[in-house]
Amino acid sequence: MTSLLPIPVTANLPYRQTNDVFIDGQWQAATGTGRTSVTNPATEEVWGSVPQASAADLDRAVGAARRAFSGWRDLTPTVRAGFLLRLADEVEKRAEAISHTNTWENGSPVAESSRAAGNAASIFRYFASLAGLLETPDVRPFPDGSGETVVRQDPIGVCALIAPWNFPINLVVAKLAPALMAGCTVVIKPASPTPLSVRLIIDAARAAGIPAGVVNLVTGPGSFGDALVRHPGIDKVAFTGSTPVGRTIAGACGQLLRPVTLELGGKSSALVLPDVDLDALSRVLIRSCMRNTGQTCYISTRILAPAERYDELVDMVTATIATAKQGDPMQPDTVFGPSATRAQEQTVRAYIRSGLAEGARATTGGDVASGFDQGFFVKPTVFADVTPGMRIAREEIFGPVLTILRYSSLDEGVALANNTSFGLGGTIFSEDPDLAFALAGRFDTGSVGLGFFASNHAAPFAGRHDSGLGAEFGPEGLKAYLAPQSVHRRIR
Repeated sequence: MTSLLPIPVTANLPYRQTNDVFIDGQWQAATGTGRTSVTNPATEEVWGSVPQASAADLDRAVGAARRAFSGWRDLTPTVRAGFLLRLADEVEKRAEAISHTNTWENGSPVAESSRAAGNAASIFRYFASLAGLLETPDVRPFPDGSGETVVRQDPIGVCALIAPWNFPINLVVAKLAPALMAGCTVVIKPASPTPLSVRLIIDAARAAGIPAGVVNLVTGPGSFGDALVRHPGIDKVAFTGSTPVGRTIAGACGQLLRPVTLELGGKSSALVLPDVDLDALSRVLIRSCMRNTGQTCYISTRILAPAERYDELVDMVTATIATAKQGDPMQPDTVFGPSATRAQEQTVRAYIRSGLAEGARATTGGDVASGFDQGFFVKPTVFADVTPGMRIAREEIFGPVLTILRYSSLDEGVALANNTSFGLGGTIFSEDPDLAFALAGRFDTGSVGLGFFASNHAAPFAGRHDSGLGAEFGPEGLKAYLAPQSVHRRIR
């Protein structure tokens, strides 16, 4: 068994034990009595904790956002863009601290978390570049020529931003950047396992001069998130997380007639065509299909292989996964870290046992010891001989597990890709770019990558079916925080 020695805590982890929440431009003592511990999933060391905010703390945070709204709204988009650009610079200054804190919270390898600050900064800069969209007059003539309508876009108000634990920085910034650019104020609630790294974003916001009350941060358990969603002072909710929790939030927002953006789960497919270059596929396999130890919503964890090349594809996938290093996430060459929590480790192991019980064949990994004497590690697992009805082929696992299914014709392959209740991502691997592009149009999913998968801040990221409602990124992501107003007037 391998033992991972605790890494000395240095200045790279500025937050450990905290007693405060961020409200009205200041760190203030929380009045709640409970605390949430923060555990390093690689060592099982409890190394930090945060307060569980009270209902009174929530009222103060929402009240501060409400008071700050009119002043922030009334700034010109160009001025707000300037704040976002300064915020981007401040985030980059904190890159190492963000990376190390992130890794200590959820076990993401530093090869992954080291990109978080740069990616967050680029999101802020992208949305700052959209200031012109908000400043360009949108005038639409009446069809009969008798008048015209000026369409204004007003900020929607105070927004609740609820982030998940797998990418705790970028998935909150994907909401924060468009909300601020639109002129909204926010209350942020991070996921319980990862409440510390986001505090560095708050520090950056203070350093950038974001006015008091525009950005607020509270911490607490899931029940506290529900209270935030239902708070009467909230005008919109943006949530990334599991589909079951998303359904609950959607139900609450539907009852309240409150706008909501939901980025939920996925069970995406990689359709491999018979002409595939296996060497090229192997180079992007982990990034496209098992990124962040499989804890990524859009990755293509179902690989659809042509019958005539099934065995060689299984061999390539197995070798690629089996030889990728799993271990200390603070080491730069580590590819696979631990599951983020003990509960998630147990969930992944249960799915592996389910796959074996239903007749799938583990070509690497499986229901075996992790090889580590501490930490929430699961051996990366590849399943062959998977059929569409198996749970591992239908349900989101959110761990280092790949399934390989067989198809006999392209029509069958596309049907398998669409044989899911989700619709978030997908990839197509082929040496024929025109054929791949044509097949992408037959995928019932929000995003498709041809030969790789990556998100583009300038393009919408939107789930279909059980993968969510609304869109993030692109102008569409900005519009999610705006409410249109049509002003009709006669032409003289």
